[in-house]
Amino acid sequence: MIEITNLTKRFGAVQAVTDVSFAAPAGQVTGFLGPNGAGKTTTLRILLGLARPDEGTAVIDGKRYVDLPSPRRTVGAVFDQAGLHPGRSARNHLRVIARAAGISPGRVDKVLEFVDLTRAAGRRVGGFSHGMRQRVALAGALLGDPAVLVLDEPATGLDPAGMAWLRELLRQWAAQGRTVLFSSHALAEVETVADRLVIINRGRIVRQGRTSELTATEQGVLVRTADRTRFGEIAAREGWQVNGDGDGRLVIHGTDPVEVGRVAAREGVALTELSTAATRRLEDLFLELTRAEA
Repeated sequence: MIEITNLTKRFGAVQAVTDVSFAAPAGQVTGFLGPNGAGKTTTLRILLGLARPDEGTAVIDGKRYVDLPSPRRTVGAVFDQAGLHPGRSARNHLRVIARAAGISPGRVDKVLEFVDLTRAAGRRVGGFSHGMRQRVALAGALLGDPAVLVLDEPATGLDPAGMAWLRELLRQWAAQGRTVLFSSHALAEVETVADRLVIINRGRIVRQGRTSELTATEQGVLVRTADRTRFGEIAAREGWQVNGDGDGRLVIHGTDPVEVGRVAAREGVALTELSTAATRRLEDLFLELTRAEA
């Protein structure tokens, strides 16, 4: 199980993540979503011991990554392809990893077969397509037969067949009682495979929960007002979740139209529209929660 608690990280004047908390339970696939620059990569880097938090903790089965007795046997990670030497074959790349981690060399050919690279195992990685390099990275993550997978954009470069294969891999891994946490921009794929969703925007978690709950029809209150700034301050004080819909309106969750109208009247804010709307797809929810104007 992965547990992120009150995680905060700054890079100079940039606040990368602020008070981020969520869990990725064992036996489930957790999708970690957010636009570019939202804080996903920073969070995963801290989880994998590649950066230190200013505040908070990120642990795997109760331990920091750096404190795990055998990290590669506990956590398999795909973070980027920077570690792939273009002049080294896929098989030799994995042999180096296995030797450094104390993993049996016999495991190399097993994972190459698993990611469908047996025929290309002797070729230099520099001649691989982006999708093939991604498969090599995934093979490296699976070498230690880990209980936890942490994958940053694992579907990048994969063709439709590769996407289907990855989808099945994530499901199988979780079905065995293991933990899967992955980030992705492929919302349709995430909606298909993820049991849980965590959505981050501007360094803060804006929504999390079971995929079935978040993508079910959800009533939101639509408001149009000339005083958006003041209304946003009032909504924050009331504890409502407020986002823009791209059409000049505010979409509010956590309340109902009667309460919104009552509070607006009390505060003297004129509303030119007050209605409700339903959120149906993950894409709708994602765009609503992460629009720049929010």
